[in-house]
Amino acid sequence: MTRYSRRMLLKASAAFAGASAIGFPSIVSGQTEKIKIGHLTPLTGFLGALGAYAQLGIRMAEEEINAAGGVMGRQLDITSEDSVNPATAATKAQRMLDQDGVAVLMGEINSASALTIMQVAERNKRLFMQIGARSDALRGKNCNKYTFHVDIPSTVMVNAVGKALVRDNMMKDKKFYTLTADYIFGHDLARAAKSFFDANGGKLIGDELVATDVTDFSPYLLKIRQAKPDVVCSNLAGNQVTNLIKQYAEFGLPYPIVGFNLNTADAWAAGDGNLSGTWPTVWYHTSDVPASKTFVANFIKKNGKPPENHAWIEYVSLKMMAQAMNETKSTDTDRLIAYFEKETQFDILKGRKAYFRSWDHQLMQEAYPFTVKAKGQAKDKWDTLDLGAAIPGPNESLESIALTKEQNPCSM
Repeated sequence: MTRYSRRMLLKASAAFAGASAIGFPSIVSGQTEKIKIGHLTPLTGFLGALGAYAQLGIRMAEEEINAAGGVMGRQLDITSEDSVNPATAATKAQRMLDQDGVAVLMGEINSASALTIMQVAERNKRLFMQIGARSDALRGKNCNKYTFHVDIPSTVMVNAVGKALVRDNMMKDKKFYTLTADYIFGHDLARAAKSFFDANGGKLIGDELVATDVTDFSPYLLKIRQAKPDVVCSNLAGNQVTNLIKQYAEFGLPYPIVGFNLNTADAWAAGDGNLSGTWPTVWYHTSDVPASKTFVANFIKKNGKPPENHAWIEYVSLKMMAQAMNETKSTDTDRLIAYFEKETQFDILKGRKAYFRSWDHQLMQEAYPFTVKAKGQAKDKWDTLDLGAAIPGPNESLESIALTKEQNPCSM
């Protein structure tokens, strides 16, 4: 039998006490400490209305995940702030990493702000799930291994609407006049639109760059009246679209108007009878997918109104992030990147599951064209749009409407 001296027993007791005081609670704390996520979205400015819906969506997902036991048995804790502008967005993202201790960054709608957050993520080697910004350049020449993109990019939106215009004989030999938001996203849309016109027989006869703070569109509408195009096309964003649509109706211009970018909050704000034409969307609340219907019903019950597309996309984005953390049992950046790059399938409340393409980190998913209901046909102010069939079709690859490697200069 081994004998222990009193001194040895005292040392062992002290060592155990030290482990209890430091090691064991530290382990428990590590297991129960909340997982912090930094979220940035515009809550002011021309995209502020969209950011408000984005917050509602990600908060709803956070509550559902936490009510179901959290992630790896830990609760999520989302810090969400107004990104304001590109410089402020970068400063806040860095602070969230340095001071708030967030595991990952998520959010954004403004493409210029998204770019600066991407640079912060790359510099700090931390994951950024870029949810709502649509510029091709973010997934192209500015791509990096630490950023994954959820929303459909500019070219996909142009392809979705462009195919509908070709189908309806509104492209070949038609004269187009475009109004373009004067920042990175609008410039991307204009480039993609011109390429589509050139490839499909359309003719661009005029394009006007419009500052994001412009509210009076009368100078541009007078130019359109003088140019007499066959079709007017909007490459605008946020409340620019709403202001244009209202003033276009007031001017009574006879030319059909279409657009390569529209968020449903902007369509609702335009008012009954003011919006017309064919537009693209990533999702709409009248989708007949059962899981989507459940989400919509729960959102309406909670918020008293249907979810806009930014509410939906933030909701499914946090669900994807939670799935990745649960299945990797980690918040480690490299493990999460590897999980997404495996092209793991995700249920995003659409007819087909989605996945992040490994080489440019773009989510491959369906898009939709929609047409606007005629004045007086809507049952309420939310019932303004008729959702078209998903693009690509059921027998086509999700990548058939995306940029190819030859078209996309992404290099990681």
